[in-house]
Amino acid sequence: MRTAALWSESLLKSTALEDKGPRPPSQPAEPVEEDKLTPRSMHDSYSELVLPFASSVQVLEEYINASGGIRSGKLMENFDSLAGSIAYKHMLGPNVKTVGSIEDRGFYIVTASVDRLDMLSPLNPKRDLRLSGLVIYTGRSSMEVVLKMESIGGGQPDETVMIGRFSMVCRNAKTNKARKVHPLIISTPEEHALYSLGAQMKQKRQISAMQSLSQVPPTSAEAGKLHSFYLKHGQGQNSGTQPDQERVWMGDTHLSKCLLMFPQERNVHQKIFGGYLMRLAYELGFTNASMFCRGKIRFLSLDGISFARPVPIGSILKLDSMILHTSSSEEYPVLVHVGVKANVVDVKTGNEQTTNDFRFTWCQEGENLFLTSTHNVGLAV
Repeated sequence: MRTAALWSESLLKSTALEDKGPRPPSQPAEPVEEDKLTPRSMHDSYSELVLPFASSVQVLEEYINASGGIRSGKLMENFDSLAGSIAYKHMLGPNVKTVGSIEDRGFYIVTASVDRLDMLSPLNPKRDLRLSGLVIYTGRSSMEVVLKMESIGGGQPDETVMIGRFSMVCRNAKTNKARKVHPLIISTPEEHALYSLGAQMKQKRQISAMQSLSQVPPTSAEAGKLHSFYLKHGQGQNSGTQPDQERVWMGDTHLSKCLLMFPQERNVHQKIFGGYLMRLAYELGFTNASMFCRGKIRFLSLDGISFARPVPIGSILKLDSMILHTSSSEEYPVLVHVGVKANVVDVKTGNEQTTNDFRFTWCQEGENLFLTSTHNVGLAV
């Protein structure tokens, strides 16, 4: 999913074209005739990637973090890249080796959204990781891709440690409009179950979009929860706070950073790679959650995100993070929910446009938990 062309060559080529003087106005591009749609099986798009941590010190060095664990943000990059490769494999056929030129192919594929990423168990750096997935549902121009990550080898049974669900969209390379994708052949009960899951994923996103606050006002149940929260926490400096409880204002948890988007992180579409953005957001969210909990934390999940717009090469990206909610459960005494918003900044006007809105959940680990039943932190808005 990373471009094979050198940025220096692309830059020199564009400079040479400018030196030749102004070009005549381009004519409107003629619509590219789409290839005949060929039904494909789910297995045709199956792809996998193995990260040999147990046998390659060099690979492990690229992924290991300061505490001896694996950098989950880098694994998210791999997940997004693999999802794109699977979608291209569905479109180009099971024997395809490279994507090739987008112009020659006549289409390109982008990550429309990530429905969910769930970490099921801690990662073991002494075992290899196998990432695999396939297309389980196709719409008119969309594909639902399911991925899983497994710890393998080491004389132990394979263990699924992470699962993810991605929505990919196919576009015409010249018109940038929706392009039809090959339909799926469903033949076994297992494939029917996966296909139904993909249909539910798509329907859930559509319902969620229709129920967004940008479309409809809060329901009576949502308004009731907001009112109860206000009565408990919003009527005084100490309201809703027990003597043994510490309260933190949500605004005090704000953490941000700005970065230049360099061409080394571009994808085959000459935009900043979506997986790289996921890693940046994860690492900022992790930093914020660690500072808030004052201790060791473990990643649990990434809620659904939508890629609203691409991030251009050379742009300025502003990431803003905030602790949005804290909670607990029988399994996890401390749960911290973190939001990270990614905005592209227009240097001429100072205006910002949101490209992604991330939602992460971490749990606190260790015996001496900062957020406990006898000394806990609540958020106040």
